Amino acid sequence: MANQSDLFAGLAVAMITPFQNGEIDETALRALVDYHVEQGTDTLCPVGTTGESPTLSHDEHKQVISIVCKQAAGRIKVMAGTGSNSTREAIELTKYAQEAGVDGALHVAPYYNKPTQEGFFQHYQAIAESVDIPIVIYNIPGRTAKNIEPETIIRLADIPNIVAVKESTGSMDQASHILSACDLAVLSGDDSLTLPLMALGGKGVVSVVGNIVPGDVKSMLNAFNAGDLALAREWHFKLFGLCRNLLGLATNPIPIKAAMQLLGRDNGEVRLPMTQLDSGSMQVLEKTLRDYGLL
Repeated sequence: MANQSDLFAGLAVAMITPFQNGEIDETALRALVDYHVEQGTDTLCPVGTTGESPTLSHDEHKQVISIVCKQAAGRIKVMAGTGSNSTREAIELTKYAQEAGVDGALHVAPYYNKPTQEGFFQHYQAIAESVDIPIVIYNIPGRTAKNIEPETIIRLADIPNIVAVKESTGSMDQASHILSACDLAVLSGDDSLTLPLMALGGKGVVSVVGNIVPGDVKSMLNAFNAGDLALAREWHFKLFGLCRNLLGLATNPIPIKAAMQLLGRDNGEVRLPMTQLDSGSMQVLEKTLRDYGLL
């Protein structure tokens, strides 16, 4: 699968999971899939951090994957979050996702139990060997408490169906190390760092802000790929203001769900321990969306 390193290039959107009275809102979830098909989003990433996977039961996790795959119906790629800090659980979820019809699986680094680098390597190796679908490594030490070092990611690049890494360390040095030493696709895991990462050779982004402005994120990527750096920078700075004022208000996905509520695309419901934005933050958010031209 080495030739599939560009499989998830472009705009992947880290989808929210809509709730209604504490339960998954299947109708709203299907509507979100259709919205992204219409907007030209390249890939959907359900049940990741933005999809509140930590508070979904395994049955609900599988339910979301199944709904998204059925609604996508081949019209848009699906890269489902199936990671866990238990290798057995990650394999179980990934096998289910393969049967459900995903195009690939996104695997967050094992969190809380802080494996050694050899532990990270064996974890991803075991998952990759258990399925036939492309695997994307997700490295976000700010949430998992430990970095997958570049040397480990470079080792993992030799495994045929490990095709990409979602790079959320915030370190351009780490990204440069990976890009200079292997042919894994590197995807930005931070909206505000997408353009800098593309300049190093990154292939795209797994975007949170793409939940509300997928067309604008695509415009930035398209401008860069067309060699129009001035236009790409223009889009970057426009999006940067939105990201800074929106995503910085509280832990993801609280602000993006609140934004979608203000835009009439979600009811804003989150599961504990996530809580609603306070009234002051909602005012800041409303002003941010108005200044951007969304309200």
